[in-house]
Amino acid sequence: MNTLRICTYNIHKGFSQFNRQLSIHGLRERLHQLGADLVFLQEVQGEHQHHARRHLDWPHAPQHEFLADGMWAQSAYGGNAVYEHGHHGNAILSRHPILSQANQDVSDHRFEHRGLLHCTIRLGQQARPVHCICVHLGLTGGSRRRQMAALVERLERLAPADEPLIIAGDFNDWRHQADDCLTAPLGVQEVFTTLHGRPARSFPSRLPMLALDRIYVRGFEVLHGRVHHGAPWHQLSDHAPLTAQLRLRTP
Repeated sequence: MNTLRICTYNIHKGFSQFNRQLSIHGLRERLHQLGADLVFLQEVQGEHQHHARRHLDWPHAPQHEFLADGMWAQSAYGGNAVYEHGHHGNAILSRHPILSQANQDVSDHRFEHRGLLHCTIRLGQQARPVHCICVHLGLTGGSRRRQMAALVERLERLAPADEPLIIAGDFNDWRHQADDCLTAPLGVQEVFTTLHGRPARSFPSRLPMLALDRIYVRGFEVLHGRVHHGAPWHQLSDHAPLTAQLRLRTP
């Protein structure tokens, strides 16, 4: 119960790169095969009436429920972008009980709708909850800095420094500025930087060149990390999923 396998994945609303084909069914199969205890998902389609009419195999349930079925007993969803025919946002899937969930709107302007999905998880008999934050940050540097400042303010207020913390998602941080914003204020370490000296390259999934996706942790020992790229992953989304093996540090 002190070891966690986690995954973060921008699923591109269940479509392959350039929206060439619906990939949600293959994505579900591959995601299940990874066997993660906690999954942080971005660009999750909660509803899309046009796609549901156009694709005969469009899932009847929201994508986070469809993906969780048969593998993760608990799930949480935070809708960020809402439009006439549907909505999408972030989700967390968990094999462990979700004690609480909240979605904070951190949209920086009306052209990008972003949110912080914050769940607390009970890990076995541990008295301290694990704070889990799923993020998908903006496309401009200024937006990302303001959104990370909102993230720091939220966690300084709600997550005491002695409680374990996982922040994962699509940071869009191709300039590598997130460490300066998060590491010192929150006492976190980035998984792949800890293991290999730099963040993992995860975009595009066929041949990753940019380190857009991150996993930051506090209160955990980092055991292993992997980028799942190339075939068959490049047929499922434009991002490659990241997985990490963590061990909870005892107080």
